[in-house]
Amino acid sequence: MQVAMRFRNIFKLYQQALARRPYLVQAVQTGALMGAGDLISQTVIEKKIIKEIDYKRTLQFSSIGLFVGGPALRLWYGLLNQHIGSSGKSVAIKKVFIDQLVFAPAFLFLILSGVGTMQGKSWNNVKKDIHANYYDVLKTNYYVWPWVQIVNFYYIPLQYQVLLVQVVALFWNTYLSWKTNRERLLE
Repeated sequence: MQVAMRFRNIFKLYQQALARRPYLVQAVQTGALMGAGDLISQTVIEKKIIKEIDYKRTLQFSSIGLFVGGPALRLWYGLLNQHIGSSGKSVAIKKVFIDQLVFAPAFLFLILSGVGTMQGKSWNNVKKDIHANYYDVLKTNYYVWPWVQIVNFYYIPLQYQVLLVQVVALFWNTYLSWKTNRERLLE
């Protein structure tokens, strides 16, 4: 009973903060979940022990979520809501179509270039990485995200859409972190 009450209190604080500062809250949660995805990638997929974790890499990946991902998602979902609508099956389908046709390809390009740049790579090497990974990541995106976004746009209120996406993205970020750091792991 006390655990449920604590959870309700925490969620109420989250709702209040979200209402006051939606961009900030969603930026922080996106940064935290991207960082968590990187830590999961390093410990579970790459099998690193705590002493071997590259915290600089985690901070870099997290900062992409904090400064780019969270604000961009909040802005994008607000624009979709404003121009397409906020409820209904046809609205949800239109939003998914536009999201996957416009936002997903551009956002993935931005993420891949941001990761490469933060790793200190030259623009030529960043372009090579994008060329090597972009279509595979985009194809994988199309297996996962349309289904998530249908649920998100049809059932979830606007203020919680970034949160739902970021909870699912915890696993997606783990994949992206692994995919964007594979080359470094082989060195």
